[in-house]
Amino acid sequence: MLTVYVYQKCSTCRDALKWLDARGIPHQVKAIRETPPTPAELAVALKAFGGDLRKIFNTSGMDYRALGLKDRLPTMSENESFDLLSKNGNLVKRPFLIGAETVLVGFKQPDWEKALRSA
Repeated sequence: MLTVYVYQKCSTCRDALKWLDARGIPHQVKAIRETPPTPAELAVALKAFGGDLRKIFNTSGMDYRALGLKDRLPTMSENESFDLLSKNGNLVKRPFLIGAETVLVGFKQPDWEKALRSA
């Protein structure tokens, strides 16, 4: 089962959910601010993105800027990053979709179509 972490006020998240619903792709929805991805899920995502932490951070968010993560991120350990992300869903790039063999962040329809073709 796919899990999609979303923020209800995010139009990109709503677009992703509409896209999944229109294609009948089963998924469960979690509120990213209230229940951020777990460190284990973040580790899976990080591996899927070749170890690039920036890919899973919401680098355009206010919390990211307020915490000065642009400068801190290059020297942060995975554990420190996962601790921040798993406690503050605003820091996670959204929508954040994770399944047994699929990880997607952000919503770019062509990428989702390619990754979820067989779902």
